[in-house]
Amino acid sequence: MEPPTETKASDVTGDPGGHGRARRAGLAALVVAAVIGAGGCADPAARTGPPAAPASASSPAPADGVTQASPSPSRAAGLPAPDEPVPRDPVRLAEALHSTTLALREAVDAWTRDGGAAKGRPPEPVESQALYQQRIYRYAARHRDLADRAFAKLPKALAAEARDNTRAIRELLALAVPLKGKATFDVRSPQPADVLLGHFKRAERRFGVEWELLAAVMFVETKFGRVRSNSHAGAQGPMQFMPATWRAYGLGGDVRDVRDAVMGAANYLHASGAPSNRRRALHAYNPSQAYVDAVSLHARQIERDPRNFYAYYNWQVFVITTTGERRLSGPGV
Repeated sequence: MEPPTETKASDVTGDPGGHGRARRAGLAALVVAAVIGAGGCADPAARTGPPAAPASASSPAPADGVTQASPSPSRAAGLPAPDEPVPRDPVRLAEALHSTTLALREAVDAWTRDGGAAKGRPPEPVESQALYQQRIYRYAARHRDLADRAFAKLPKALAAEARDNTRAIRELLALAVPLKGKATFDVRSPQPADVLLGHFKRAERRFGVEWELLAAVMFVETKFGRVRSNSHAGAQGPMQFMPATWRAYGLGGDVRDVRDAVMGAANYLHASGAPSNRRRALHAYNPSQAYVDAVSLHARQIERDPRNFYAYYNWQVFVITTTGERRLSGPGV
C-alpha cells in the first residue's frame, strides 16, 4: 500500500469538484484525468471549503504544460515513454492520437482476453499507451485551434471521441483556481479494473443506473479510487459522499469501501432521476454544469466502446501548478 504524498500547496491550481455553486469560487483540487478527483455527492448544508489537493512541484513543467517523468525502458520496447513529446502540428498530432488509440485498443483487447483485467496492475503496453493518449488530450484541451485542425484529419468515429474527451477536459479545467497552504495527498493503486466493473454492474442490476454512468462518476471523482484524500468540506470515499448524504443513501455501508460506495452512488442517482433523467441526477450529485457535461461525455464514450472504460482506468492523476502540471501516478512516478 503506497504512503500518502505530502506536498506544499502554494502556487497550485486544480479542477473543481462537486459541491456546487457555493464552493465554485474557492475550489481547487487534483486533476484526475483532466477532471477532478475530490468532489462528490453534495450535502447542501456542507457546501463550503475547497477539497484537498496536492501542491506545486519543486521543478518547473515544460512548455507543453506536462511535467516530464523519469526516463523509462518503455521507449526501448517500442512504447511511448512517460515523457514522450506531444506533437505541435495538426498532422502529426492526428497521427499520434490515431496510432496511440489503435495500439491502446489492441493492448486492452489482449489484457481483457487473458483475464488480466481482473487480477491487478495493467501490463506496460496498456499503461504506456493510455498515459500518452491522456497527455495528448490534455494538450489538445489547452490548444483549441490545433486540436480542431488535428481532429478534422481523423476518421469520423475517432474524431467524435476526441472532441468528447477534449471537451470534458476543457470544461473542468476552465473552473480551476489557485490553492494555497499545505495538504497531504493520498494516492494509491485502484482495485483491478474488472473488479470495479463487477461493482458497477451489480449496482446497475439493483438500481437500473447504467454501469457506464457509475464508472464515469468514479473516474471524475477519484480516478477510480486512486485518490483517497477527503475533501476539505468532508466528502469521503471513492465516490466522494458528504456524511449526511451517505447516511441517507449509503444503505448502511462503509463510505470508503468501493463496493458499498458504488451501491450508494447508484441509490442516490436513482433517487435523483437516473436512469430516465441522467443529467438531473448528475446535477443533484454535483450542481455544476461543467461536471454534468464532463461525466456525461465520458459515460457516452464508454457506452460507445467499452474499451474506453479500460483506457480511462489507466489515465493517471495530475495536479496543476502555476508552472504547468505534475503527474502523481503511473509509469515513471
